[in-house]
Amino acid sequence: MSTTHVLDQKSKTAGYEADGSLASATNSVYETRQLNLWYGANHALKNIELDIKENEVTAIIGPSGCGKSTYLKTLNRMVELVPSVKTSGQILYRGRNIFDGDYGVEELRTRVGMVFQKPNPFPKSIYDNIAYGPRIHGIKNKKILDEIVEKSLRGAAIWDEVKDRLTENAYSISGGQQQRICIARALAIEPDVILMDEPTSALDPISTLKIEELVQELKKDYSIIIVTHNMQQAARISDRTAFFLNGEVIEYDKTDTIFSNPTDKRTEDYISGRFG
Repeated sequence: MSTTHVLDQKSKTAGYEADGSLASATNSVYETRQLNLWYGANHALKNIELDIKENEVTAIIGPSGCGKSTYLKTLNRMVELVPSVKTSGQILYRGRNIFDGDYGVEELRTRVGMVFQKPNPFPKSIYDNIAYGPRIHGIKNKKILDEIVEKSLRGAAIWDEVKDRLTENAYSISGGQQQRICIARALAIEPDVILMDEPTSALDPISTLKIEELVQELKKDYSIIIVTHNMQQAARISDRTAFFLNGEVIEYDKTDTIFSNPTDKRTEDYISGRFG
């Protein structure tokens, strides 16, 4: 893996708005077409049609059990770790169907990093947490690893807080710092997309604010898809919002539109707190 940023090598797939106009020169990183997913007999995702734009923050909102985390985990095929999962339809990642038989899941997960609901650092030093991915990709040179670790920690806005503690166990720092370590760990393998599954739900308000500020900074270089149960958070940090209900996409639009002028009454009812 080169230390040259993956953005320099991105292929482009044109994205279009619903009216057929080019999406303000913003390309689609993901195009979901007629996606259905079943857990056994449970039809969890139903005919999902969704284009995710690059260098934007896309929020996925909806009540518990509506399919939003399932959809997120389908984007890097992590959902396949669950027994009895079956899918139909397509998810195109930069124009290529991720379900194609010759598309290696390891390749996909190198391009698409993930940050989970609860901080999950490895029981290793802070340094080894960040260096783990690059080492797996064959980087052994200490100088290069040092550069990647520093760059990733700076990218996650935590370098100044931990630069003198790199040999300490990652569990020795606060929960909010651990979550930023997990983000730095994702950045270390130079992903293209970062998936975030309710990344601040276990954090205090100050740590949550730091993560939100970080997300705004990261979208300059990455495409970010975030599942959140927090309406205010979605309104604050996302460019577009998709509202899921009972496994379906009810409405998907620019966030300002979703929150100020939704077209579907169910969206309005959920955002205003009438259910969920």
